[in-house]
Amino acid sequence: MENKSSITALMSSFGRAFHAENEKAPVFGDTLAKELMTEEEYEAVQGYVLGGVKFFEPEIDASKQTPKDLLRKFVNVHIAPSPLCRAAYTEQALKTAVLTGTTQYVILGAGLDTFAFREKAFLKKYKVFEVDHPATQADKKHRIARAEWEVPENLSFVPVDFAQDDLAECLRAGGFDTSAKSFYSWLGVTYYLTAEAIDKMLSELAGLCAEGSTLVFDYPDETFFTAAERRVQNTIMMAKAGGEPMQSSFSYAELEKLLEKHGFLIYELLTPEEIQKQIIDKAGAELKAFEHVNYCLAVKKF
Repeated sequence: MENKSSITALMSSFGRAFHAENEKAPVFGDTLAKELMTEEEYEAVQGYVLGGVKFFEPEIDASKQTPKDLLRKFVNVHIAPSPLCRAAYTEQALKTAVLTGTTQYVILGAGLDTFAFREKAFLKKYKVFEVDHPATQADKKHRIARAEWEVPENLSFVPVDFAQDDLAECLRAGGFDTSAKSFYSWLGVTYYLTAEAIDKMLSELAGLCAEGSTLVFDYPDETFFTAAERRVQNTIMMAKAGGEPMQSSFSYAELEKLLEKHGFLIYELLTPEEIQKQIIDKAGAELKAFEHVNYCLAVKKF
């Protein structure tokens, strides 16, 4: 694996940065996302997006709009909804969890997440563990150093190669307390894993989680891969073209059974309609929740 961020991570970071800079009512204001990208990367993603407008939005007459208007349209429809809404949901859920005794936050597949640098007050009280592939994490550390950010004392980087490393051992080595009530975010990942890999991860998490711990993740429903909506099909196609094909989806019953197998109970599940109402409309943002993608908050049984 090359020591660089994936296309998916860069696209997500671009969407967060562009949305924060160009929306009067952002659903999630990640004002630091742009600092983790080089100017060349940011411009390259902009060029990629503008080049795809004609294909993904053929009804738009690009000659009658400015490049910025075209970018805003594309970002708000195709890039921003998923990473922004799931981040907003997760961080709000985290703030609720700490009120009931949670003391550790584990970000699985952290990528270019900026939480630990945006929420400095949080890290004065609680520990944060960023888990990612060693090469991906090395790249992020390089980006942090280039941005001249100070790494908070309570932030631990935990490199894990899931193909061969034991997650629990790696976290313990990073100072993680398995007896403490914790919050785990697993965002934008399940799409790209096989059902077997998801089952294995839940098994590992079950062995790590203290009773009452929280797991938040997003996932495609059982109709995702056959959905008629154009942007769903475009997303599937883009992921495959980028070398990161989407592989898994679940019905509610399948997900409930899988989580129950590993000692988790579904506490809350948001459908696109509920995401629209509770997150997007509440913020006054000009976005539409992504079709056939749900958010799940599960709790480790007592």
